[in-house]
Amino acid sequence: MDALRSAVRGRVLLPGDPEFDAARRPWNLAVEQPVEAVVEAADADDVAALVRHARAAGLGVATQPNGHGATGRTGGAILLRTRRLDALEIDPAARRARVGAGVASGRLQAAVAPHGLTGLPGSSPVVSVAGVALGGGLSWFGRAHGWVADSVTALEIVDADGRRRRVAADTDPDLFWALRGGGGDVAVVTSLELALHPAPHLYGGRVLWSAEHASEVMDAYRRITAAAPDALTAWLDLLHFPGADPMVAVDATYLGPADEARDLLRPLDGLPRPLSDGRAVMPVSELGAITAEPTDPGAGRSRAELLTALDDGAVKALLADPVAPLLSVQIRHLEGAFARPSDSPHGPLTEPYALYMFGIPSDPATAEAVAAKQAALAGQLPTTGRKPYTFLNPEETAANAFTPETLTRLRGIKTNHDPHNVFRSNFPATP
Repeated sequence: MDALRSAVRGRVLLPGDPEFDAARRPWNLAVEQPVEAVVEAADADDVAALVRHARAAGLGVATQPNGHGATGRTGGAILLRTRRLDALEIDPAARRARVGAGVASGRLQAAVAPHGLTGLPGSSPVVSVAGVALGGGLSWFGRAHGWVADSVTALEIVDADGRRRRVAADTDPDLFWALRGGGGDVAVVTSLELALHPAPHLYGGRVLWSAEHASEVMDAYRRITAAAPDALTAWLDLLHFPGADPMVAVDATYLGPADEARDLLRPLDGLPRPLSDGRAVMPVSELGAITAEPTDPGAGRSRAELLTALDDGAVKALLADPVAPLLSVQIRHLEGAFARPSDSPHGPLTEPYALYMFGIPSDPATAEAVAAKQAALAGQLPTTGRKPYTFLNPEETAANAFTPETLTRLRGIKTNHDPHNVFRSNFPATP
């Protein structure tokens, strides 16, 4: 491993180095991540040199810009940090962006906002664009434009032989297909090219009520989503933060003028007076402020499901008991472009809603209570058992996201392109 320091130009940390433990930690501090070394690549050539070194040494490479989605399946691997691969080029006329593997979603949004354009950002501005795309990607604007992966037009990679390559649909259709939502365990993506989308108008924000109004808010939410055009996205959140009373929120974005948005969200105006109403015209660069998710690492335990309906029975189950010990139970409206054909590993999302439950495992007893609450709630709801790849938790596998046919194809591509299993994704298609 000492030879690794001379193989790459970026920073190398080995066990015993003072900063090694901090450098190997994932975003979710509840996950233990054992690795042989940590390499902070200086550029794409550094990535190629690392892959050649790892393969020669019989080691794997696990790639993480910041560690989102980590599962701890990193034994015998070198952890590759790609934060320094931060090049960002915008072509407003062509509505295209070239995004380095270390570029965060919020930075892309800030760069394209002055041009009246948008990428497909999720709820957090600190997650890398590449990481989201490799897992498919659920965006605020996915109802209008589909998976984040659907907007990827080309990728620059390092393959298992340590060669830099450009992959597109016409050069390597199998590899292109697998990297657009299949998890990324067939190559290291150093940058990607993606289509941008027009966003001359954006209206959005969070409206927050006391939980005593949850039933009325849920009724209004169901009426809104039943008639929502593809440009409107609405999420409902049942919240219980430490030291605060339980609350319920509706988060919304609309890719259009404010007057149209206010009309579509009018059912909210007939509800009891909210605790706060943050809806306003906003730039696409400010989307992260809507849900105000933490921007620093922390411990968490999540579970996601896809719902076949948000009917009276589902509402009764969701509202029957307080969400504690969970911090949040979120319902995301899907449909729209999500349900249309998609040439990506996950394919179309035909389920109308996604459920995401989150709690903090502050001690073993609380961790057990959080998991039990998540399991109990999921068991009372009309779920399909399938989950979006980017919503998988460390106890789940790729088989929870993909069909058997998709897994078979992904495993064949893995065998063809990485027969020595150099690359280790968070949720590999091959167990």
